[in-house]
Amino acid sequence: MSESILRVAINTPLMQLFDYLPPAGAAATRRGQRIVIPFGRTRRVGVICDVRDSSELPRDKLRRAIDIVDDVPLFDEKMMALLEWAASYYRHPPGEVFSAALPGTLRKGAPAIVVGATRWRLTPAGREADTELLARRAKVQARLLALLQTSSDGLGQEDLAGAGATWRNALRTLEQKELIERYTDIPVATAQATGASVDTPPVPTDEQRNAIDAITAATGFAAFLLEGVTGSGKTEVYLRCIQRHLDAGRQSLVIVPEIGLTPQLVERFTRRLDTIVAVMHSGLNDTERLHAWCNARDGTAGVVIGTRSAVFVPLQNPGLIVIDEEHDSSLKQQEGFRYSARDLAVWRARQLDIPIVLGSATPSLESLDNANAQRYRHLSLPQRAGAARQPDVRLIDLRHQPIKDGLTEPLREAMARHLDADGQVLVYLNRRGFAPSLLCTACGELVECRRCDARMVLH
Repeated sequence: MSESILRVAINTPLMQLFDYLPPAGAAATRRGQRIVIPFGRTRRVGVICDVRDSSELPRDKLRRAIDIVDDVPLFDEKMMALLEWAASYYRHPPGEVFSAALPGTLRKGAPAIVVGATRWRLTPAGREADTELLARRAKVQARLLALLQTSSDGLGQEDLAGAGATWRNALRTLEQKELIERYTDIPVATAQATGASVDTPPVPTDEQRNAIDAITAATGFAAFLLEGVTGSGKTEVYLRCIQRHLDAGRQSLVIVPEIGLTPQLVERFTRRLDTIVAVMHSGLNDTERLHAWCNARDGTAGVVIGTRSAVFVPLQNPGLIVIDEEHDSSLKQQEGFRYSARDLAVWRARQLDIPIVLGSATPSLESLDNANAQRYRHLSLPQRAGAARQPDVRLIDLRHQPIKDGLTEPLREAMARHLDADGQVLVYLNRRGFAPSLLCTACGELVECRRCDARMVLH
């Protein structure tokens, strides 16, 4: 019986898969496994997309793969289908699509486990040790103890190497004396819940209750457009729906448009939900991203919060997907593999047969059209929740107000009142420069460039 042919997606800008023979002596190969293959004069890590009996090339022209990385496929069949559909729909090389779905360490062929760094910390005896007495006969040991006393979390090799040329021997001696201990530190990209709700859940409004009941009543795929004014309590709706799924043993994926929104959302979720919250965004290092990815994949994390790339995070038992600020352009990848995380999330929810919630105060035209066509169910939160009220807005005519240092007098007075009351003031500039245009308050003339009709900006 002839050997199977492996069709492999490789991270290269070519719109094709590549055929290889299996590694010598390899066990059965399956779709979704990573594989090390020769590519030109280099070695690459690819993903097996198909196993077949024949190739368009003669077998004697095919190169043999070097090694199978994974015993169990890294991508299950549903994730494979999502990535293959994305490559076809967005007309992008499949290898680059598969690469975009993985943390950096997994792209390089590292195992899908988290390996921590070795660190050292003081034992109770070490905290009471007399470093001055120790320095008389073992200066390097004393320096190491002094360094470790400066950090309650312990130190790594890069921090301790400056203690002296014999620092490794001194470190082993301190361990034998039980003055210090070594431990493995895994950078955590997850937030551990408190074990009980710290924040008392507010009483939902009638509109919130209607939205919660509609979303939690969905037993399969259903798309909900949750339109709510700022302060209407969309996050409270998310929390209560997620809690229902956690109670049923299901995970939830929450996608936000910006990294800046992630910390405050994670804090609020961990104060309300008794579960581990995994965090995925570009601000994490490779180890942290891998840790969060593994926690989501094995079901340790009940909630995953991340930016657009989190749409590719594997979930062991998915129950709900939430897209916050679904209208935001940040949900669209603009470089490399260009995709819309919102649209992929809807496709994935349909594939997984689970509900998805698209939340926004200003829904996109696409989502409104889908709601009007009854492809999405339109839920509305028209009122602010609790005692929240709309902000007071004042428009100031710059033609009749003198400007000093880029600020009008009414604005300066309002800022002074808040600062005198120990308050804070947040000033937004809509573009670079002190003003979008240089305006003469006497005659109303706008100063323009002498060479074109562009307005001059005061810097």
